[in-house]
Amino acid sequence: MILDVGNGLGMQDTVIVNVLRPRRLIAVNITEWQLSVGRDRLREAAALGVTGDATRLPIADQSIDGVISVEAAFHFRSRRAFFDECFRVLKPGGVLSISDIATERLPLGPLELLAGITQMRVFGLRPSAAMTADQIAEAAHAAGFAAVDVTVCGDLVIAPALQLIGHRLRATPTAPGAPTGQRTAARLLLSQVELLWRRQIIQYILLRAVRP
Repeated sequence: MILDVGNGLGMQDTVIVNVLRPRRLIAVNITEWQLSVGRDRLREAAALGVTGDATRLPIADQSIDGVISVEAAFHFRSRRAFFDECFRVLKPGGVLSISDIATERLPLGPLELLAGITQMRVFGLRPSAAMTADQIAEAAHAAGFAAVDVTVCGDLVIAPALQLIGHRLRATPTAPGAPTGQRTAARLLLSQVELLWRRQIIQYILLRAVRP
């Protein structure tokens, strides 16, 4: 049985099912409207959508074979509390796999501070979400996980994503759809993320760990 924590709109759930072929997929999300909007994807994946907090999972002890969390851990109240819960619900030998955004250093100067604060406000992040890749790995170790492996891969994820979004914004400057104000705000937010990436403040990581 596989647990997808913070599944958003469920975009990844059909992929998880097609790749892993689990006996059952449970998708936990604290935001009920996201589960509602993603219900067709959950249905396609034959997944059970459950409303719940990632730091207080509504799952029995040692009942899960694998936990997956895609680009969600930085939203959780505490990564350490999340890792503690993953350790609790996983069977011995169970695997935790997440993708996450690490903060490799704190912003300095007005431009970096503005970009960092804006992103935190837009995405509803807490200051405690700012952890380096090493600190995230240490939190997993502290929760009891073994064989904690972190892969840094921003060049393969963040860089091409910024290029793609920038291309789309430039290619359709006057296309109908989003109002001009929204497109302007999108360009501003994109430029701030580009600054954070270019100055090596943020990084994309994959973490894999095993419950002994």
